[in-house]
Parts: sequence; C-alpha cells; structure tokens
Amino acid sequence: MRTRLAIKLHTVLEQYFPERRLFLRSEDDTRFIRLRPSTQLIAFMGGSLIIAWTIIATAILLMDSIGSGNFREQARRDQQTYEQRLNNLSDERDVRTEEALAAQNRFNSALSQISAMQSELLASESRRRELETGIEVIQSTLRRTMKERETALAHTSNLENSANQSATAGSGGAPLGNDMMDALSSVLAQTAAERDQVIADAEEALKAVKEMELELALMEEKNDQIFRQLEDAMTISVEPLEKMFTAAGMDTKSLLNEVRRGYNGRGGPLMPLAFSTKGGELTKETLRANDLLDQLDELNMYRIAAETLPLDSPLKSAFRYTSGFGMRWGRMHNGTDFAAKHGTPIYSTADGVVIHADWLSGYGRLIKIKHEYGIETRYAHLAKIRVKVGQRVSRGEQIGDMGNSGRSTGTHLHYEIRKNGRAVNAMKFIKAGRNVF
Repeated sequence: MRTRLAIKLHTVLEQYFPERRLFLRSEDDTRFIRLRPSTQLIAFMGGSLIIAWTIIATAILLMDSIGSGNFREQARRDQQTYEQRLNNLSDERDVRTEEALAAQNRFNSALSQISAMQSELLASESRRRELETGIEVIQSTLRRTMKERETALAHTSNLENSANQSATAGSGGAPLGNDMMDALSSVLAQTAAERDQVIADAEEALKAVKEMELELALMEEKNDQIFRQLEDAMTISVEPLEKMFTAAGMDTKSLLNEVRRGYNGRGGPLMPLAFSTKGGELTKETLRANDLLDQLDELNMYRIAAETLPLDSPLKSAFRYTSGFGMRWGRMHNGTDFAAKHGTPIYSTADGVVIHADWLSGYGRLIKIKHEYGIETRYAHLAKIRVKVGQRVSRGEQIGDMGNSGRSTGTHLHYEIRKNGRAVNAMKFIKAGRNVF
C-alpha cells in the first residue's frame, strides 16, 4: 500500500519536477548530481519560503516606516497639546494664586474690621451704661424735686391760711402790726420763688431725661447696626473656612475640639461679656455680643487649624501632574506625583517637625514631617535633602530638591498625606486650600 502511494506521488511530482542531472566534468573524470523530484520540491518550497519571508519583512518594514512617520506626527501633535495644556495650567495656577492672595487680603481685612467693630461695640456698651446710670440719677433727682415741690406747696398753703386767719382776727379784734404783715409777705414771696425754682428744675430734669432717652435710642440703633455688620463679617469669614475643611475631608466639629484642647488659653477681648446694668439677667445686646465673641473664637480656631494643616502646594514653580491618588497598575498609589525639572525646590506644606530625612527603600531620599492632629506629609524621590530629623519647619520653607532617587522612572516628586497612619488624597487638601489661601 505504501509502495503504491509512493509510486503515485512520485509520478505526480515527475510531471512538475522531472528528474534532472547536474554534470560536473574535470580533466580526467565526469560526475553528475542527481536531482530527484522530491529534492526539487524541497528546494522549491525552501526558496518560496525565503521569498515569502522577504516580501513580508519588506512589507513590515515599509509599514513600520510609514507608521513611524505617523507616530512622529502624532507625537508632535501630542507634544503641542501637552505644551498648550501646561501653559493653560500655568495660567490657571497664576489666576488661583491671585484669587488666593485676594481672599487672604479679604480675610485679614475682615479680621481688622471685626476687631475695630468689637472695640467700638465695647465703647458703645460702656456709654450706654453711663447713660442708663445718668437717667437713673436724673429720675431720682426728679422724684426728690417733686417731693420738695409738694412740700413747698403745702407749706405755702399753710402760710396763706395762717395769713388769712390773722387778717380775719385783725379785722375783728386788734389790728395786726406792720412788722407781722411784712414778715408774712416775705415768707410768701420766698416760698413762691422756691416753688417756681422747683418747677423749673423739674422741667429741666424732664427735658434732660427725654434727651438721654433719645440718645440711648440712637445708641441702641447704632449698636444694632454694628451687630449686623459684625454678624455679616463673621458669616463671610467663617463659611469659606468651613467649606475648605469639609472639602479636605476633615470633621470640623472634632477639628475645633482638638484645636481648643491645644490652644485653651483665654483672656483679653475674647472673654465673654458678663456685665449687667440691672444686676439681673444679661441683656439682649450682651447675649448677642457673647454670640459674636463665640463666633470670633471659632474663627480664630479655624485660622489656627488652617495654619497647621498641609493645605499648601509643595511646589511653587511650573509643574504637571503625572499620577494621582488611587489604584495604578493593579496596586494602590498612596500619593500624588508632580513632574518638573531636576533640582526644583520642594517646600513644606504646613508647620511641623521632621521625623525622617534619609533613604527609605523604594521612596529613595524621603522626608517625613509630622503636623498637628495626626497629620503626616511625605516627600519622596528627592535629589537632595535640606533638613534634619527633629528640625521644626514652617509652611513654605524649602526642605529639599526634586530628583529621581529610589524606584522611579523619571524626575518627579511623590507627595503623600497621611492621617492617623492612613493615606488620604493629597489633592483634596491642596484644592481646599486654594479656596482660601
């Protein structure tokens, strides 16, 4: 069976590849090489494969050359787009910086206005107490004057009755003496003058009371206007800070409690108003002033928290974001990457104490700074470290230079924020800080 199949296959091959002989002749001998159909088939297939491979390789090279040109053009367009985007980001950063400076100026102006209004309010309250005291004194004097007037009127009436009785007795009996009549007339005239003076004093006292009541009403209206301005200023100042901390993922209530525990000294102008002009319950104005002082104390606590939290950017010069917080290539990326030139200055984002300033595994040259309220910031892949362990740094102080140390594919800064040991999104803090600073 195999022989028949081989014979048939050989017959078919001979039709396309007949047997050939290649003669090799020398001076004294002649030889030949026999090329069987199967050998010719193998040679043909090998040559065909080589030709096909050559055609395919040439096509691939041509396509790659054409594609490279397209890729270069695409890369050029991507670079232009990237440069345009970088310019837009730089312009946006400049605008944000100007807005932050304007917000800071408004914040400082509001604090100055609040301080001035608070002093004016305290002065107005003292003036109101003086007016109330003056009114009470005038009312007391008026009551005493009215009593004296009534006494004088009664005395005058008694003298007139006595004079009438004496005149009646004189007409019925012996005539009164001239001396007695003169004395009675003098006493009556003096009594009438005293009565008129008492009436004039009473009228003056009533007039003074009306004037003081008018002045007190004007003072209360002025105080109400000052209160409204202070309340508006507090609302304008406190709301952006509350939004800022909420945007950063901070619990404002617990944050304020932590700040109060660390800064619990009280005194001076922030002490609650406790005086009362009547010795009883506090007045409406005093309660309103105490509410404002509580809000001012809350504003001060927010200010302290804002100064101690990492709400600033670690870079002041041009940069671009290359990687954010979250999953990357199947692994969690705990920080935010900023790319810029090698040696770009790196700044502390808040006041704190350096707890690490050395090489650490894949981080390369790493700086760790401990801040208030369990916050820690990390600055990795640095080219140079400019601080030491235990050193206290301030917001905006240069702590290192950008580099490519550790497990890094290029020059960049890996910036992390950790709260109670757990990594959080640093961009929330940076974006929140842009709304105020």
